[in-house]
Amino acid sequence: MTELFFRAATPADIPALVALVTSAYRGEASKQGWTTEADMLDGQRIDPEVLRRDIERPRSRIVVAERGGELLACAHVAEEDGAGYFGMFSVRPDLQGSGMGKTLLAEAERVAREEWTLPAMRMTVIDIRDELIAFYERRGYARTGIKKPFPYGDERFGIPKRDDLRFEILEKAL
Repeated sequence: MTELFFRAATPADIPALVALVTSAYRGEASKQGWTTEADMLDGQRIDPEVLRRDIERPRSRIVVAERGGELLACAHVAEEDGAGYFGMFSVRPDLQGSGMGKTLLAEAERVAREEWTLPAMRMTVIDIRDELIAFYERRGYARTGIKKPFPYGDERFGIPKRDDLRFEILEKAL
């Protein structure tokens, strides 16, 4: 097995990134993995124009993980409010549980800590995703108790199947 290679996404990667992120969170394909949101949300997970802006803006990077030139995982890391922000974390469903996500999370933290010298990493997680929150807690993230509303009515972020969705901010000192 060849080594995992990390690089910054380019606009040419947008179609493949949308497909990867969708496969990890939406529809039947996502149910192969444990990160699925298919029972909570329908519709798209990432808007291509939002993705383009994230790729092009300063202090923002879509980190792509590849092996042998094949796109396997991605995550968004950016500077927001003086700290790193981690999001859009996606591993191909058939590779979830292989350790690839832990390696990608560590790379995103390295970018925030070493390249941008940021003191902490934050993220928002749907607060009913107990298994996912536990994954992050095992990697040093803590629940802050700060809740944010889910963007109901904005289909760029999906179509909710339930009315009790909200985000909680998790944080880790780098």
